[in-house]
Amino acid sequence: MRVELINTGTELLIGRVLNTHQYWLGAQMVAQGWPITHQCTVPDTGTDIERALRTALREGGLIITTGGLGPTSDDLTRQHLATLLQRPLREDPAVAQQITDHFVRRNRPMPPSVMVQALVPDGATVLPNAHGTAPGLALTIAAQPSENIAASWLVMLPGPPRELRPMFTTQVLPWLRDNLPPLPPLASRTLRMTGIGESRVEAAIVPALGELIRAGLEIGYCAHCAGVDVRLSARGAEAAIIVQRAEEHVRLQLSAHIYGTDEETLEEIIVRQLTQRGQTLAVAESCTGGLLAHRITNVPGASAMFVAGATTYSNAAKETALGVRSQTLMEHGAVSEAVAREMAAGVRARHHTDFALATTGIAGPGGGSAAKPVGTVFIALATAAGVQVRQEHNAFDRVTFKEVTSQQALEMLRVHLGSGALENSGGD
Repeated sequence: MRVELINTGTELLIGRVLNTHQYWLGAQMVAQGWPITHQCTVPDTGTDIERALRTALREGGLIITTGGLGPTSDDLTRQHLATLLQRPLREDPAVAQQITDHFVRRNRPMPPSVMVQALVPDGATVLPNAHGTAPGLALTIAAQPSENIAASWLVMLPGPPRELRPMFTTQVLPWLRDNLPPLPPLASRTLRMTGIGESRVEAAIVPALGELIRAGLEIGYCAHCAGVDVRLSARGAEAAIIVQRAEEHVRLQLSAHIYGTDEETLEEIIVRQLTQRGQTLAVAESCTGGLLAHRITNVPGASAMFVAGATTYSNAAKETALGVRSQTLMEHGAVSEAVAREMAAGVRARHHTDFALATTGIAGPGGGSAAKPVGTVFIALATAAGVQVRQEHNAFDRVTFKEVTSQQALEMLRVHLGSGALENSGGD
């Protein structure tokens, strides 16, 4: 089936707002067996929106739009769709009441213009918005050869991600399952890896998967700064068996690099493992600027294992907050194995945790030297058995440098936990 995504919003095209809808909805749809086959982004002008809708309806299939359902003058998707399909807009009393209640609960005055969001095209299913005022809409459209419209299913979603995502998960997916033609059974598994490039991954797994590929296995690779995701999928009665056999083979070849599956993140793995073991973690960061602590505390339940994070950017802060010796800083410099070692040991001792991670490096673009070029980083892991340090060269832009370094630090701890080494709880 043809599946098209139409994103509306001038702000997406001029670089003011990052278009997260494409990758998020793409991942959701492919997981359900309806991969997006075409996508476009158009500005908030009536002619562009109408042109995109007309083109999509001419092709038919499933069409998903984002944005353009709000109360302002540039929210035009609803009106142009109604005109195109010749379906009058009528105020839906339930939606009007929901909008009114939204403002009453917040004790805010309600501008009259917001009631445009209660206008619903004839025949549309309303998708209530629990996180905003603009409801989503879903329509089944019969073929109209005289109007050059093919049989289609249309879903219209609000633009803000905090409204779109829960609406899609709780309401759109059930509507699609009820209204779209049934699909052959789909099996899919994504294996998430770090510390290895996609070319090495492909070379390691493909040679022995020929039989499964001929049986219908599809392999997809997604390389990003934190690692490589390998997606294994198949359709049909034997899909689950095919994917299971493929996963077993990939794990046999690359188990040391696999940290999770599907949507799992490395920080989720760390939080879960330490919580299960009843152990704790503190972090001391310089070059990652608090990103390690940020990633860990994004995980629900992190309070069970995360004790403290210190962002010590200056030498003075390293001394006062972590106990790094001034002599060590003078002799070796802030970016050094010795300082990383004392940072990790210091934050662990001060907070009495089982583990501690520390990062210090040169993010650039300046500050490097022949001995320590931009991208040099030292990552330390402190445990009851001592401190281990690894040196890396992450020659990227500052944002990518921080992301990669934080991933390497978390992976260093994951590997240690997976080695079977059990630490005494409670620190020294």
